[in-house]
Amino acid sequence: IRQQITFNDRKFDVKTLPIDMQRVVDHLTKDFGEEYALTFAFMVRTASELHRAWHMTLLTSKILQQLKDRFKIRTTWELGVIKLKFRVEDGRYELHRKVPYDYDSEFQDLYAKIAVALVDGHIDIHQALIFQSNTKHGKHTAASGLFLRDYPGRLILYPLEAATCAVIFFGGDWTDAGVAAAAGLCAGIVEWCLVSLNNNAKILIDVLVGITTGIVGGLFYRYLETPTCLPSVFLGVLYWFFYGTAFVIGILEIVAGELETGVIRFMAVAVKTFVLSLGSTWGLQIVSNSPLDDFQDESGCNQIDLDAVWWRIPLYLLCSASALGQYRFPIVHYWRGLAIQLVGYEVQYQMFKELANKHDRDLLDTATANGVGAVAAVLAACLLSWIVDNLSYYYSARTLMRVGDDDFSKFGECVYSISAGWVRFTTCLGLGRRDERNFLEMQPKLRQMSSELEDPTNARSEIRLTEEEERLLKQAVVSAEPLNVWSLLMPTVYQLVPGSLIARMWYNSIFPPPYIAEELSVTDGNGTDAGFTYISWTPNQAQEGVFSALMVIATSLALGLLLGMGLQSVIAALFRKIFSACCNSKGSMTASTRFKRDDRQGLMNTPEDEDPDSGELFPEGNKDAEAEPPLPKVPENAEEEKESSASA
Repeated sequence: IRQQITFNDRKFDVKTLPIDMQRVVDHLTKDFGEEYALTFAFMVRTASELHRAWHMTLLTSKILQQLKDRFKIRTTWELGVIKLKFRVEDGRYELHRKVPYDYDSEFQDLYAKIAVALVDGHIDIHQALIFQSNTKHGKHTAASGLFLRDYPGRLILYPLEAATCAVIFFGGDWTDAGVAAAAGLCAGIVEWCLVSLNNNAKILIDVLVGITTGIVGGLFYRYLETPTCLPSVFLGVLYWFFYGTAFVIGILEIVAGELETGVIRFMAVAVKTFVLSLGSTWGLQIVSNSPLDDFQDESGCNQIDLDAVWWRIPLYLLCSASALGQYRFPIVHYWRGLAIQLVGYEVQYQMFKELANKHDRDLLDTATANGVGAVAAVLAACLLSWIVDNLSYYYSARTLMRVGDDDFSKFGECVYSISAGWVRFTTCLGLGRRDERNFLEMQPKLRQMSSELEDPTNARSEIRLTEEEERLLKQAVVSAEPLNVWSLLMPTVYQLVPGSLIARMWYNSIFPPPYIAEELSVTDGNGTDAGFTYISWTPNQAQEGVFSALMVIATSLALGLLLGMGLQSVIAALFRKIFSACCNSKGSMTASTRFKRDDRQGLMNTPEDEDPDSGELFPEGNKDAEAEPPLPKVPENAEEEKESSASA
């Protein structure tokens, strides 16, 4: 339908860009044209938002490389941990950006889809930039997502995550869960106040959150009659603020060759976690006469045997739901995230139980359980994404009129009806985007105008929509792009990573673990008992070996992600060969298109050209290459628009 519509000549307002970007766009427009200049601006905005949303240098670089190759932009970039540098025209212009350390699954998916839609020719550069601006202002986010995206609605997630984490991960009981919920709410209010003040106050978030947690937890420990397990309370509350995901990403980047960002991320995570841990001990010191004894009191710890209770998995799913809220995952898609999180957790948990008895004196059970759990999570995420993409094809193809009304089988009609019903149901509940239902209600009007345009006896010569209807159509086109796998994987990695182990290591530095006392008999040279005993004090290896366990867990998770992506690539290649051989068809997707789609979400392969400005891509003196015309616009019946049909 988008091929039949005459769109309004709406241009992106360059004045909405930052001042430095406006200057660069103005110079590039004079030298190379408006499209070239705006494409560079689009790349900078895409990199900034994607890097803020997932902080995966490897993945962001791959999307930028495909944009650069598709539109032949002569630019280079450096993606640091939080600082980004962009150079264009051999360094003639250079822009710097600083992004906050945050995670945002919804923006991961949306900004990646916008870039893919632009690369595939489904939208033009003006539409892409306008769509980015609308996304930033929340026009493509459901009302429920806007509620949890920012304060004060976000406050309900802090106590929920703190309480569930204290029990499911850190050996607390229901009393500890209540204390952690109270402390988590206080920590959330402190962060909200500091964020609301000004940028200078944000630097105090970690230390003041830690102090608040220590004070609240210490007061409950002091005045509650029921013993409180302070380590479980502290770790449960600070779980929100730990940087365990970044620790694994840092190791993954080091393994992949991104040494600079990997090492910086590795050290930054350790230092910021120490600030949180030290702040909580300061808070405990304020309200306690003996903070060391209070913290090491284990009388209230490990009172629940999770293997013996039926609610272990439901509690973990509740904890995972709070993590999805923290990651700003769309509520209507929670079922996807929870499914992947459950697969990763349960495989990790059961594998560890199976190997624990065989490896009681080493950490191979821990390494194997975490590696296999990460592999299982990757495979589950890829499989679920493939299923969702293929089932979504029927809904997208029908609503965007990429197929006729009678082209679907009974199965396709059934899937479309279920999808349309799901859109209406979730919108009525307030969980889904109202725009999706509005676009669904536009279908009779669009079909009528399309049939009138194709009827030679009808006077209609073009299809024009209002500005709001055009926005709904563009949103539908972008939403029809393939699901981003990493938007599903990142919350799962967050639940598997050892952020709490980093804090345990620092707590052991502040409160050295007590030695283990053991009464032994004195024997003579013949080995007979002399009638005397003595006390032997030995270090607690389990407590003092936290750093070793931390490295084992983090590295095994990083390697598990790499192995999972590699295994997925092999399985997908074999499946395509078998499918093509059985069906005696090459499929509807070209090899280059398939490589681009796999490359956007893979960590295995790197660009063939390490120097993005080398002569191979932009040969000097090759007039034929310079005069190469741009790629033609994708026709209405293009094969790439039907590429999901064959796999479905």
